[in-house]
Amino acid sequence: MPDIVTIKDLSKTYQSGFRALKHVNLDIADGEILALLGPNGAGKTTLISIICGIVTPSTGSVTVNGFDNITDYRQTRAMIGLVPQELTLGQFDTVWNTVSFSRGLFGRKKNPAYLEQLLKDLSLFDKRDSELRALSGGMKRRVLIAKALSHEPKILFLDEPTAGVDVELRKDMWNIVRRLRDSGVTIILTTHYIEEAEAIADRIGVINRGELLLVEDKQTLMHNLGKKQLIVELKQSASHLPPTLAGYDLELSDDGNQLTYTYDTASDSTGITDMLKAIQGAGLSLKDMQIKQSSLEDIFVDLVKHDHQPADTSEAQP
Repeated sequence: MPDIVTIKDLSKTYQSGFRALKHVNLDIADGEILALLGPNGAGKTTLISIICGIVTPSTGSVTVNGFDNITDYRQTRAMIGLVPQELTLGQFDTVWNTVSFSRGLFGRKKNPAYLEQLLKDLSLFDKRDSELRALSGGMKRRVLIAKALSHEPKILFLDEPTAGVDVELRKDMWNIVRRLRDSGVTIILTTHYIEEAEAIADRIGVINRGELLLVEDKQTLMHNLGKKQLIVELKQSASHLPPTLAGYDLELSDDGNQLTYTYDTASDSTGITDMLKAIQGAGLSLKDMQIKQSSLEDIFVDLVKHDHQPADTSEAQP
């Protein structure tokens, strides 16, 4: 797929001296779902704000479908929809008027049929005449998505789209995102929820302290960085690990009932066969075995744990 967003050597330092982004390079493919993972203050919102033209970068450039997002601001902004983290909505306007007004702000001609279908896709059509103050938090978040899509953008940014919503609504939102991607919209979302990225993203980027640590296809990432654990349950508990097993990467549980062997899935040889023979040769009897695959959360923690300094948890404003 061709790239629809290209980010080159992007940095942002605020007047306070806080470096929110440090030499970020990123290509976003047309029609993909890219999830940006990172703790508070990592630079996720700053990155999105720069791409959308809300914040000016200190260095670097952003192009959207070939247009520079500073010199060709009108063209790039018309291609982008942004759903902010905060519920920034009025109280007394109706759903229909809110979405219609948002479309008009981008100079798009009236298209009631499109807006009607949009509200139906977001399960909002029955609420089209309701005042925003009467809606639940989940419905208000759907209205934000409808506003962002009202001018038929090619790219949709979702900043923490399911923050503060319950698990059932979160999964419903995931389905909405998948349908949008299927309709041809490129989705970039930031999230704190590891399971969110694991459930819906095509690629995953990990950002920490303003640096993009990696961007990788989800399955490739989990294959290359993920590890598996073979958990061996013993018939009789062991008080210590026999010396003959010292050469293997084995951990004995506190109760002495389990041995855990961690191995690399990308390695040509796992060493499991020799390790099991060694366990039996040490006089330990096996009761059961199970394999545990490391999750995306494990991978994320491993990537960011090297940075022990406390992160600035506020993303400064210009």
